[in-house]
Amino acid sequence: MIRIAVVEDDENYRNELGSFLQKLESENNYKFKISYFTDGDEIAGGYKAVYDIILMDIEMQFMDGMSTAEYIRKFDSNVIIIFITNTPQYAMKGYQVDALDYCLKPLSYFAFSQRMIKAIAKLDNKKEKTIAISLRNGIRKIELSKLLYIEVLNHDLIYHTIDEKIESRGTMREMEEALAKEHFFRCSKCYLVNLEHVNKVDDLSVTVGSDILQISRLKKKQFMDELNKFMNE
Repeated sequence: MIRIAVVEDDENYRNELGSFLQKLESENNYKFKISYFTDGDEIAGGYKAVYDIILMDIEMQFMDGMSTAEYIRKFDSNVIIIFITNTPQYAMKGYQVDALDYCLKPLSYFAFSQRMIKAIAKLDNKKEKTIAISLRNGIRKIELSKLLYIEVLNHDLIYHTIDEKIESRGTMREMEEALAKEHFFRCSKCYLVNLEHVNKVDDLSVTVGSDILQISRLKKKQFMDELNKFMNE
């Protein structure tokens, strides 16, 4: 299932994009789930990082496509953005928000389908495992390969990534269950560690990235067993 958002304020173009997607779906045996938005502020408000591809009109009444894309990139670095525009000079600024491509109006099915096939191929090549976490103003995806460890502090979870720390509400038990099939291990009540980023183990401490975390005495043997298993894989 490929999840696509169409953000277009012109009803005729919105309908045309929908019909193009249906045709592309039937010709290539794709399976799309399409969501429609009539302005940038509609998708930006409470943005949820659940889309694979966003088809974004640039000139819209309340929130233009470039501003919308800049906002979305704060929460979602993975989604593929393709701009739909009347004027190519606007679309050329797309590198600022890591846009993949653009389609010029009036739309041509052939040009559109070629760009979509390119986007879907890229999607297949970069299927990085992610986890979605809830924030106050939306949902954000975190790439598991960049997640060092999760820390519980009071009633909050702190996601320590290679680049930053992200705070979210939740429970460690929920995260243990969500990551049960991944290379994560709870080395104490406070820490759920990505074994990929373990650099050193000393007695009852483990170095993850550059941080030194405590290992529970009761968890030490099982932690070492899981770490050795991961390293041997």
